[in-house]
Amino acid sequence: MDLISSLPTFTLAVVLISASPGPAMALILRRAALHGFSGAVPTVLGLEAGLYLWALLAAAGFTTLVAASEVAFLVLRVVGAGFLLCLGIKAWRSAWRSRGAYGAAEKAAVGEPEPSASLSWWRAFGEGSVVMLANPKIAAFMIAFYPQFVPADRPLFATTALFAVLQVAVEIVLYLTLAAAVGRAGAWFRRPVIRRRLDAVSGTVLVALGLRLAAESR
Repeated sequence: MDLISSLPTFTLAVVLISASPGPAMALILRRAALHGFSGAVPTVLGLEAGLYLWALLAAAGFTTLVAASEVAFLVLRVVGAGFLLCLGIKAWRSAWRSRGAYGAAEKAAVGEPEPSASLSWWRAFGEGSVVMLANPKIAAFMIAFYPQFVPADRPLFATTALFAVLQVAVEIVLYLTLAAAVGRAGAWFRRPVIRRRLDAVSGTVLVALGLRLAAESR
């Protein structure tokens, strides 16, 4: 397949894959809802940094070793599942602690994010990176996905790195557009009652994703 002619197909595949529900989407939606567009930016960048690193590791052959090694695959799966469970339980705790904490102060809190609940830029970036890097399914995905678009006469590492840049760019645009749309309704999401429900729902989603990752085989 010619490199240039493969770009439209590759881009369409990336759009469809990026739009599918998963841990990345759950993190972005929660972050944008509670902290607005600017709060979701580091999460998106962290996810994409992790994705790009996986792409480079795939080009270097490391992901093949991960996918072939039962121990490495299991370790990554346990770490990734554990991290998602921690994030989900944290959201549940936030929802539980907020019960009765709002009341007369609800109106005053409308539209204002809670400073104590806001994560630092680097912490949000780190969360996104860990969620992406600790998912062994990404290693398997890279092995199956990228070789379909790399022409036989092209250098594997450089071409994979180029495709990865395109994927990262497409996903950043898509995810930040989603974050901007959700962030516009941020004042409504940050209403105490709505936030409590959002924490409960997002916690349940993250825990479910963590359990699914833990239970999945190759």
